[in-house]
Amino acid sequence: MVIGCCGAGKSTFARAMHTATGLDLIHLDQHYWKPGWEETDREKWRAIVQELADRPSWIIDGNYGGTMDIRIERADTIIYLDYPTWKCLWRVGRRIWRYRGTERPDMPEGCPERFDLEFLHYVATFNWRKRRAMMQRLNALKGEKRVEILRSDGEAARFLKQIGAK
Repeated sequence: MVIGCCGAGKSTFARAMHTATGLDLIHLDQHYWKPGWEETDREKWRAIVQELADRPSWIIDGNYGGTMDIRIERADTIIYLDYPTWKCLWRVGRRIWRYRGTERPDMPEGCPERFDLEFLHYVATFNWRKRRAMMQRLNALKGEKRVEILRSDGEAARFLKQIGAK
């Protein structure tokens, strides 16, 4: 399970893990968003995530706090990309520029990349609003689950090297 702020590199990291392990790769964004950036109904979304998490093995990237309990229950390893806000904002800006008007590989059809102030505000305040509770939750899981908190590209690269990723 790969979580962290938007722009931290969850999808890129998850793809590298998929390449190294051969496990199914699931980008939650591809299952949540419908064309035109329409959101999935909350109850239906929980059922979708439950179905995805019930698969025998997987790498799932994405936060979606309302379904984190489902994924945590089924995950054996949780990787939190705990990157600084400035880096996440930089990467989101670069991503918007690179994919503007087209769909990213980890997004569904009909959801082209776009400039969205509300989303940028979400990224800018993510660590301030969510990091403390996330760290408390992850610390409580240590011993029960493998929890990896990666704070830099170097740490991420070392982790990927350990599992045989290139």
